[in-house]
Amino acid sequence: QGHPDDIFPMVLTSATQELFGCLADEDVTGENPHKLLKKDDIIQDIKTRAAVSDFSPVKQIVLDYPEDELLLVFDRDFVYGQCFYLVVTPEAKDRILNPPVLETEEVFENEVNKTPEPQSWIPLGSEREVDEEADRETREKLSYKFSRVRRNFGSPVCFSDRNAADAKDGYLECSSYQDSRFSIKQMQRDCGMLAVPRLQSSSAQTQWKFQRNVFTQYIPRQLSDEEKENILQSDSLKEFCTSVTPRIMHALQQVQISNVFVDSWRALGTGAEDGDWAGKVYEDLALYQAFTDQKYTNNKKISSVNWHPTIYGVIAVALMKEKEERESDSTPSFILFYSFSDPSNSQLLLECPDDICAFEFCPSDPNIIVGGCINGQVVLWDISAHVTHLQGTEPRSKKVSINTDTYDLDDHKEKTPTVHYCALSAAESSHKAPITDIQWLPPTFEVTRTGSPVDNKYKISVQVVTCSPDGLIMFWDLRVQKMTRQPVMDTKQNVSTAHSDTFKHLDRMWKPLFRVSLPKINTSGEYLPLKFSLEHYTCSSDKTEDNDENNDRSKVPDYSQLRLPSAKTLTTLEDVNTKLYIGTEVPSPFTVTGSMTGMVNTVQRSPFFKDIILTMGSFNFSIWKEGVMEDLIIQSPSSEQMCTAACWSLSQPAVFFIGKKDGSIEVWNLLEKTERTCTAKQHFLAVTDDQGLVRVLEIPKTLYVSSRSKSSSVKKYFQLEEDRLHFFLQKVEGWEKLKKEAEEAKKRTESEKSPKEDEQLAMKEWRDHQMLEESVLKEHRLWTPTANTQDT
Repeated sequence: QGHPDDIFPMVLTSATQELFGCLADEDVTGENPHKLLKKDDIIQDIKTRAAVSDFSPVKQIVLDYPEDELLLVFDRDFVYGQCFYLVVTPEAKDRILNPPVLETEEVFENEVNKTPEPQSWIPLGSEREVDEEADRETREKLSYKFSRVRRNFGSPVCFSDRNAADAKDGYLECSSYQDSRFSIKQMQRDCGMLAVPRLQSSSAQTQWKFQRNVFTQYIPRQLSDEEKENILQSDSLKEFCTSVTPRIMHALQQVQISNVFVDSWRALGTGAEDGDWAGKVYEDLALYQAFTDQKYTNNKKISSVNWHPTIYGVIAVALMKEKEERESDSTPSFILFYSFSDPSNSQLLLECPDDICAFEFCPSDPNIIVGGCINGQVVLWDISAHVTHLQGTEPRSKKVSINTDTYDLDDHKEKTPTVHYCALSAAESSHKAPITDIQWLPPTFEVTRTGSPVDNKYKISVQVVTCSPDGLIMFWDLRVQKMTRQPVMDTKQNVSTAHSDTFKHLDRMWKPLFRVSLPKINTSGEYLPLKFSLEHYTCSSDKTEDNDENNDRSKVPDYSQLRLPSAKTLTTLEDVNTKLYIGTEVPSPFTVTGSMTGMVNTVQRSPFFKDIILTMGSFNFSIWKEGVMEDLIIQSPSSEQMCTAACWSLSQPAVFFIGKKDGSIEVWNLLEKTERTCTAKQHFLAVTDDQGLVRVLEIPKTLYVSSRSKSSSVKKYFQLEEDRLHFFLQKVEGWEKLKKEAEEAKKRTESEKSPKEDEQLAMKEWRDHQMLEESVLKEHRLWTPTANTQDT
């Protein structure tokens, strides 16, 4: 609508422009707006990106085009409503590329160079007002006569330097001053001005406080076809075009015309990234990609998110229903896999027995996933059969010719594959509250039923740790345990629901290896754990060399063939740190007595310093150092907005991120100076919300580029904070000691005084007070002597 039939206006994103080499104002400009695109390249883009491709609306037009190349025109002035338009017929392409030559150059040249002739003034009555506003001299001019004595004519003159202030007649200054005797208030002033339209200032709640990635969907207002036709046929438009044509042609011949669309910052040079000049550097988190699937994420919030450990651009999120919907809706819950290649559709679905609160990929085998349900049960998945689908290397089952008339990408869209869970823990042996955190033990060690760390024979992760607000931390083992009598359940639950043989031996019979309760330290009751963190043990070089034969993955049997070994046959490890940092509903970590506000929602060790732990409460964060049991080493002030999550940066030891309930993200850098070294690697931060939307933000270079000295600087920073804490605690201890000694000395002094001495001291203080009162009253002549007082 509103454009010729042989063109099609289009909107091309920056990614599509770069892919086809038609960047606006770079590859195509207002002077050279044409770009020939190969038909095969456009068809390949439609096949690759499907509905995301910008050429999907003209798919059939491209397929029916008879020639090998299509013409794309850059519409810089938005004549047809968009920044580009595609020429859909060969005749229109020839007409645009080879326009007819107009023989009007001499006419325009004569019109431009013709000097306009002056015309006579036609008075219409305004000259009287102009004459009244004109400034005219009304006072009589003063005349001065200067003369010289005749005898001084021709006499020699001697010039010399002289200070004007030294002579009486040197100069006379008449400086202005304000006369304090009277003042004139101007009530009315007559002045002339040009005719201007009336202006009115108003606000529309658009205060620019901080940068934020937002978007707005809108429909442009357009004139109707009848209104457009009336304007095009009007005499006023024709007269206007006729009158301005010579001036426009004259302006186009000038060399002083400049491009107002030049990027000034970019024009200064390219040294901003190299540190050559202190230019403006964008340091905010920029939105890189957003994932959503309306079919599954509608009215659901995301409870947990994890990047795939080995496949680039793949992220998994667990969805959770609202409480009211969970009670009434019987539809299954899912864990969704997204990919950068297709952000609008999920690539894989993991069917869950109930809503998942937390899940983790296995560190030794990313195809094994463990999750914790809201009902307290533990569930396992095996996605090894769908790895090629996630990687995008799965071959197509059916080839479709692009030359057929029935070609349609949507008709051949494959259904999202669904993976059923392999095993589910026994309900009577699981947690009695939602599992709020779940982690794998590293493949370097395992624990026995008594909690002792021992060597892991095959160097694969076989044990899982879970925590729940029911007051328990449970350790689970994936291997076949000693066969016990199956618990008595109803007929429906007694039937195995697993759809894979990987963990069939665990389904409905899986029990924890052992449980750990958390009794409170100083009072009765138990702590309610929400999050925990354990140190990832790394084998020493000697042990790694000794166990090279055991590390051969080809000798590792299937999980269903592994058996839980006896503790007597395993080697006990002495250098494993078995301490856990646990965040509870009571705002303090379990191993120390610190102060935090609200429930702890994050407990995470630094990826660079294994003894540094970051914890996040509802309104502030704290940093602890393992071994420093007196107090935390760093604590932030309370935030106005509630904090929901926090995580360390994986590239900068001094940087961590904090998510807040209002949707904002805070980036903290413990070191003031930030390196500006460039790298071609991209770093992303995945952020989820309670509307089922996943946003992937690109981290700026200043927040992920590290240097050799950065790690040592952060380590020194933590050491200084630890020394400050010890110094402060020593001072507090000294102050308490001095206060205690002063109180004991005061008690001894009071006990030594007799009642008579106390009475004499009180009488002396009363006499001193009377004398002071009498002297003050006498000084102000207010003293009146009493009968028993002599006036001195």
